[in-house]
Amino acid sequence: MIVEASDTGLAELEHSHVRFADGLALECGITLPSLTIAYRTYGTLNPARSNAILVCHALTGDQYVAERHKLTGRPGWWELMVGPGRPVDTNRYFVICSNVLGGCMGSTGPASPRDDRPGAEGVAAEPWGTDFPLVTIRDMVRAQKKLVEHLGIERLFAVIGGSMGGMQTLEWAATYPQCVFAAVPIAAASFHSAQNIAFHEVGRQAIFADPDWLGGRYWETDRTPARGLAVARMAAHITYLSEQALTRKFGRRQRPDHDAPLDAAPLGSALFGEMFEVESYLRHQGSSFVRRFDANSYLAITRAMDYFDLAVEHEGDLSAAFAGTATRFCIVSFSSDWLFPTAQSREVARALNRVAANVSFVEIATDKGHDAFLLDEPDLHRTVAGFLTGCAEHAGLIG
Repeated sequence: MIVEASDTGLAELEHSHVRFADGLALECGITLPSLTIAYRTYGTLNPARSNAILVCHALTGDQYVAERHKLTGRPGWWELMVGPGRPVDTNRYFVICSNVLGGCMGSTGPASPRDDRPGAEGVAAEPWGTDFPLVTIRDMVRAQKKLVEHLGIERLFAVIGGSMGGMQTLEWAATYPQCVFAAVPIAAASFHSAQNIAFHEVGRQAIFADPDWLGGRYWETDRTPARGLAVARMAAHITYLSEQALTRKFGRRQRPDHDAPLDAAPLGSALFGEMFEVESYLRHQGSSFVRRFDANSYLAITRAMDYFDLAVEHEGDLSAAFAGTATRFCIVSFSSDWLFPTAQSREVARALNRVAANVSFVEIATDKGHDAFLLDEPDLHRTVAGFLTGCAEHAGLIG
């Protein structure tokens, strides 16, 4: 299950990107000397530059939303949603997706060289590692704003995303309401709950406990805390599913090579092998994840989610975060999502109602859990397509 650092190939990849030499001042008070944002675009920007949609990715996503991934070779993570004739139709819209600040697919993050401490002549600067400053969801959005402006776009037609992508969507609408015509936060909330912070902490502690963690300087020995990162991914992935989905997919089925009676099985095989199919599935999720993700990025991004709370600057009044907004909202939740339950989406909808915002709310009945936004969920696709089409008609993008 475990791979070594040399198997990841993260450092060798080149991504389409833009570099901002003026850097970025972060909420924590530290200024990044320079900022690199890796991104991809799909479709054509119209002459009025009014048809751009920003897609915001979730915790473990990246910019390869609608094309084969450069590292894994797998299809884009949201090809069911984004593409020609899809709900986010690239025949109609110009779609942008960037790797978030703190990520590990080309944007500035813990694995990036420290440009505040350049190496000696001919020697590359060492990575930021755990010295990478604390970033927030708002910092991620402010970095995206620089990219959008670089592309010559003053106002986005829409911002859309699920999970952490939904957090970014809400942050965009709250921080830059004049720049967002429509917002579609999916399976998200206005804050990260204590339960979700707790799950993140379990994952972080798994990374810290890995003997290859080495205080976050694992690159010095060409290793990576693969075991800890894999366990973090396994624990998180359980929260993305529902009990119904796990039962439907795996139940208590055992793997064919573990069908011997318990009294005939070796102790190690019976207790610690991949006896059940769900165990094999989780181990596969863990091992494939460490090939494409940096442990320090995982720490940085999970902490950014933990700090997210749109109401905290408004003395707990979430509606004040959206006061006077002209953005049109479509808020979507899933009935079996216990990570970001429907009640939290309803809270956002009620806050928007209190400031007379234009808001629609849809709870989609499904047993697929939190990850339903990434899967083949026809009601979600119809909802998004219908909302965007209605907004496009209102904005004059279509007759």
